[in-house]
Amino acid sequence: MGIPPRVFAAKKKDAPLAESSLKERIAEQARAEGFSACGFCAPDAVPETAGRLADFIAAGRHGQMGWMSERMGWRGDAAALWPEARTVIMLAESYTPEGDPLAVLGQRDRGGVSAYAQGRDYHDLVKKRLKRLGRWLIAQAEKGSDPPEIKVFVDTAPVMEKPLAAAAGLGWQGKHTNLVSRELGSWFFLGSIFTTLDLPKDAGEADHCGSCRACLDICPTAAFPAPYQLDARRCISYLTIEHKGPVDAALRGLIGNRIFGCDDCLAVCPWNKFARAATEISYQARVGAPLLAELAGLDDAGFRARFSGSPVKRIGRDRFVRNVLYAIGNSADPGLAPVAAALRGEPDPTVADAAAWAVGRLAGKRQSGGAFGK
Repeated sequence: MGIPPRVFAAKKKDAPLAESSLKERIAEQARAEGFSACGFCAPDAVPETAGRLADFIAAGRHGQMGWMSERMGWRGDAAALWPEARTVIMLAESYTPEGDPLAVLGQRDRGGVSAYAQGRDYHDLVKKRLKRLGRWLIAQAEKGSDPPEIKVFVDTAPVMEKPLAAAAGLGWQGKHTNLVSRELGSWFFLGSIFTTLDLPKDAGEADHCGSCRACLDICPTAAFPAPYQLDARRCISYLTIEHKGPVDAALRGLIGNRIFGCDDCLAVCPWNKFARAATEISYQARVGAPLLAELAGLDDAGFRARFSGSPVKRIGRDRFVRNVLYAIGNSADPGLAPVAAALRGEPDPTVADAAAWAVGRLAGKRQSGGAFGK
């Protein structure tokens, strides 16, 4: 069918376990657990990672993400994280959105939430699958032999999963630095299982971006200084999720109505024509594109209830409402001015500042007739 064995074909029949190698059985079990692709690499497969990370930190492009500079020895060298590990099993899980995630950008009275955060928090869902697969792997040990040891990671440990996934053949890091796959497009989560088992390794994937610049050219804030380089301090995903306090005034107008994350560079990738539909119903949209006026009125309890189980919840009510107020200021809708004005007395100074900015921006739009986001 032309599909590499590490990416699961929809109707491929399982091979008899007795006739399959352990590596093949792991891949088949991964498919049974709901993963979209599986690959194998050595922990030390990407030695250049440490240098790239050091340059990124030295340039200050990590912004307020201090955790990236912490434990750099582990983050830059997966082999140092757990010296006993002999193989990293990289897993991909599709979350492809059903519609166009950029359509919300034209709905000025509504907030745009990134496709990955539309459903349940992927950290919990992917980790459960990894643990089940890990338990299955341990159970495969022959009687009388020492069982393999495993550790599972999903985006919360000092593991640079994208370079490892590329080394395992799941895709390549595109010009926007995210992983791209010829078989899955851009919409998939990554998880890893480190194990003491020494399993056969897969070949890394070559770069297939060619001369395409779609992801670079669409970025509203010019967050890519050059192809394959990201300055997080200008990235809307970073600004709306990781950045604490007021956002630089020069960038607020460029955020538009994105209130949690940004999908622009992912959504325009031509390889998405091969994206697989998500099989986990918990990733289906339940947040949608909510009205900004409604979101601005949420108190802490209302925010927690509204986004229970969602990745949105982790940034807290104040940072979220800050984002909502920037979106209101960018809406060019004077009818939302009273909504923003009601928050100028907020105890949190960042929220109060965002409210004042939104009121002033809408007043200026009313007087000048300026365009949205300008």
